Amino acid sequence: MEKIKVKNPIVELDGDEMARVIWAWIRESLILPYIDIDLKYFDYHILNRNATEDRVIAEAAAAIKEYRVGAKCAAISPDQARVKEYGLKKAWKSPNTATRNLIGGTLFRQPIICRNVPRLVPGWVKPIVVARHAFADLFDAAEISLPAGGKVYLRYVPHEGGDPVEAEVCDIAGGGAAAGIYNTEESVRGFAFSCLNFGLERGFPVYLGTKNTTLKQYDGLFKETFQEVYETQFRKLFEGKGIRYEHRLVDELAAFAIRSAGGFVWACKNYDGDIISDLVAAGFGSLGLMASILLTPDGKTVLTEAAHGTITRHFRDHQAGRETSTNPIASIFAWTRAIYYRGLFDATPAVQRFALTLEKACIDTVEAGYLTKDLATLTGGTAWLTTRQFLVRIKESLDRNLAAQG
Repeated sequence: MEKIKVKNPIVELDGDEMARVIWAWIRESLILPYIDIDLKYFDYHILNRNATEDRVIAEAAAAIKEYRVGAKCAAISPDQARVKEYGLKKAWKSPNTATRNLIGGTLFRQPIICRNVPRLVPGWVKPIVVARHAFADLFDAAEISLPAGGKVYLRYVPHEGGDPVEAEVCDIAGGGAAAGIYNTEESVRGFAFSCLNFGLERGFPVYLGTKNTTLKQYDGLFKETFQEVYETQFRKLFEGKGIRYEHRLVDELAAFAIRSAGGFVWACKNYDGDIISDLVAAGFGSLGLMASILLTPDGKTVLTEAAHGTITRHFRDHQAGRETSTNPIASIFAWTRAIYYRGLFDATPAVQRFALTLEKACIDTVEAGYLTKDLATLTGGTAWLTTRQFLVRIKESLDRNLAAQG
């Protein structure tokens, strides 16, 4: 079969551990044999990030801004144990957060639904799309250790001059720790536009969850900005589609979500979204069945990724020469979603069709009863395929579907 020509490049961000191994298997077996594409490669391996002192992240983000489409493998966010394991210069900040902050936009995570994978929340019959504000918050916090009793202050000094503003955070008798977080009006406004545009496109209502009753200024910025953008830009459009936007306290929204049938966009602050996206993925059956895309507010730049981590435990088995049964579907969808948007931006329907066909091959394989261990466990089965056997089944399904298309 003649390869499908892709007009413009995709920026590839390689990662760590078992995720990196699977990423390469997918690239070599399911992507490059079928499409002719220029991949602009950046290595996010922890040792390369350490060697470049994270310059590789800035270079990769610049390339994504230039070419508008990136696909990212899961990479390590090092803690002190990782610093020791890999001999790092320091515990570098999360590569995910660093890349997202440089690109901007909103992280949308949506479950990949297979009919034979039971939902842990059986009432969820429609997708719940978690929209995670991928900027600042706890992931870009400044923190200090408090070795003994004392006072901690939050201090604001205006760039244009004027009197500083100061607030006492705490006055403690003994040791402890303190952290400061921030956000920007520009970023929150972009978040609002991204969420409301996504809901409008999909025909889904949008719910924002905050704790503005406690964090009156910080969470209040989110609540007030969303409401203003909705009232001035989206209300009539939403009403025309029979959908709505609503702010709710985050705990009330969590209770509502569990009782709901799904079918909405759940807008979350950055840290909340990190938790809620995993909760929703588990509720729909598996963390390995979650598509994740970062879209800029104008919808013109996208970064796709797997919604899971680097799968360290399986990597240890792989290093020991043992076959693993690791679910590769989220990583495959990171590739396919990038290819789909590349085709969308380039106005090349054949490229988009290939991406959708590969996604269908993944779902068809699962629904035909070919499962990795995590999915077999969910369905009550006792037989499963290794990762490589599973990828072979997906490839067979993809070949059949492409042949049927002519």
